Amino acid sequence: MTQRPPRKKYWNEPTLGLWERLFVPEIVRGMMITGGVFLANMWKWVTFRKGALTAYYPEEIRADYSPNNRGRHVLTLRSNGEVQCVSCNMCATVCPAYCIEIEAAGDFGDRAHPKSPKRFEIDYARCIFCGFCVEACPEDAIRMAKEVPNLPGFDRDAMWGKIDLLTQWQPMADPRKPYPDAAPPTQAHR
Repeated sequence: MTQRPPRKKYWNEPTLGLWERLFVPEIVRGMMITGGVFLANMWKWVTFRKGALTAYYPEEIRADYSPNNRGRHVLTLRSNGEVQCVSCNMCATVCPAYCIEIEAAGDFGDRAHPKSPKRFEIDYARCIFCGFCVEACPEDAIRMAKEVPNLPGFDRDAMWGKIDLLTQWQPMADPRKPYPDAAPPTQAHR
């Protein structure tokens, strides 16, 4: 038989008495917490108040739903119907989940918007709905709308928010940073 080396003793090692080793106080405390929650929910159910019952989503929204709920992303539109986004990639850079993908397309005839997104996609299977993209956008091109029907899904491939969904789902055409409509480039004098 091999002899086990002695355990190291620490100066602040707790000593448990018989009562603590039986864990009776913790078991009683856990049962009191569980019983308190059960009785509170039972009282709400008996008095026909909301809170203890299931909310039937999407017809009902929970009463205790967070007022800080951000919802789904929406791209704002300019007055001519084009996307306000200038493909600066700041939203994709600040995203902690790396779920925003932008492919830029050049339109150098428009001096106010020389770039626009050719492809703007958000992977909702990875998005954590933190709202950092909204805060980082210098053009007020991306926002979040609270009322979100059918956001959860069973297919990961169907959870990509493409540019058509982001612009047509709940269109917003009131950017806080409006630009003038594109003016034709002026000819330089000789």
